[in-house]
Amino acid sequence: MFQISIEESYRDGQVIFEEGSHGDWVYIVESGEVELIKSHYGKDLVVETLGVGEIFGEIAFLANTPRTAGARAKGDTTIGIFDRKFLDNEFNKLSASFQAIIKRLALRFKNASDLAIQSQARRNRPRVAKVLSLSFKSDSGLVRAFSENVNADGIFVKTSRVLPEGDRFFLNLQLPDDTVTLQIGCEVAWIAYNRKKGTKSVEGMGIKFVQISQEDRQKIIKALEKAGA
Repeated sequence: MFQISIEESYRDGQVIFEEGSHGDWVYIVESGEVELIKSHYGKDLVVETLGVGEIFGEIAFLANTPRTAGARAKGDTTIGIFDRKFLDNEFNKLSASFQAIIKRLALRFKNASDLAIQSQARRNRPRVAKVLSLSFKSDSGLVRAFSENVNADGIFVKTSRVLPEGDRFFLNLQLPDDTVTLQIGCEVAWIAYNRKKGTKSVEGMGIKFVQISQEDRQKIIKALEKAGA
């Protein structure tokens, strides 16, 4: 059914290609399994595990983009590489309009996949009960408060002087053992209320980081790891 130009064998854990690398070869799993992986804040996240007969590497070929994910063998694995001349000939048989549609679909799938991975990584990253000193500006002036829990994507601020949901502001965050105060662009995601015994007092607000450098995010990750995250 498929025209294969060459077969390659890989040992368990051996990298087939790296995320972001250039190359438009298309592959099929002939034996074993292949893990598609994406790097997220320095850690490998397995996007999908492919079995015999499944194809990968097609997005880079169709959309002419760098690899959207890396690929590595899971167990002893043999893959077949599609004959490039065969693929080019088949693709070129399509009209220019239909080629453009397929390329656009490939790009949309890439973008949707990236968003799904980011969302999954955020859900899987635990929040840590860590008290950190912080401050932010409100209409009534500078507010000094403390965090109740935190992860690399957001923080819960324990305060009665909350900002409106959806408001964007800059948060000054002080990490332990760091003399430099981080300034992070944030957005109020939700407001927490205490409804015990018929009261509805404000407990604080959950905020997400929307403007933060990679360096500052890594500082937060390291601080959480040190705290036992």
